[in-house]
Amino acid sequence: MTRPAGFLALVLAAALAATAAVALLASPAPAEAPVVLPNGGIHSLTRDEDRIRTLLTEAGWVSPGLSKTRWLYMVSFRSCPDCIRFETEQFPDVHKAGIDTRVILVARRNRSTAPERSGVAEIWAHRDWRTFETWTGMPVDAWTADGLPSADTDPARAALLEKSRALVDALKPLLEENGVRFAYPTLIWQGPDGHLRGCACEDQITYPYIRAELGLPKG
Repeated sequence: MTRPAGFLALVLAAALAATAAVALLASPAPAEAPVVLPNGGIHSLTRDEDRIRTLLTEAGWVSPGLSKTRWLYMVSFRSCPDCIRFETEQFPDVHKAGIDTRVILVARRNRSTAPERSGVAEIWAHRDWRTFETWTGMPVDAWTADGLPSADTDPARAALLEKSRALVDALKPLLEENGVRFAYPTLIWQGPDGHLRGCACEDQITYPYIRAELGLPKG
């Protein structure tokens, strides 16, 4: 190759490389993959909404009584690690915002202890937030339900225990038809449009989205 031809080839190669670099820089950056929330994510609960509301309001929930208009229901069981984490990490900010946390405790069939069953029945019977705080303020295994009627032998307490389980049985298909697969904790609140919103929020990845829905800073 002659010198002029070689020089021309180098110039053309440089021009092509520059053009490719400009095109690369001008191309939009690839969009980040959307976050996929577990258990179907957060949904408006518009199907059978009245039935869901009735189940929640008639349940034996317990709360600090912070508000009658701003509230967050949480369905949980006492030893649920994801429930405990949400209570520990999020309840203080929720309370600070004046939002009432309405906890619905259940004792799972064939997966609960006698003290736990008696504790759940006590909560449903008297709905005393101080009892809830006392129970959740100690290690799970330290709770003995000493002095409380047994949910295994007292007919009235056994009925309340079964009512808590029946609530979960009824909620599962209602949430499913709204796109939410029940898990612990399941959270339900009212959106700005007046419709119920909910998620089975067992994963920390959901927390920023819940906080945004409740009008809380990201945290």
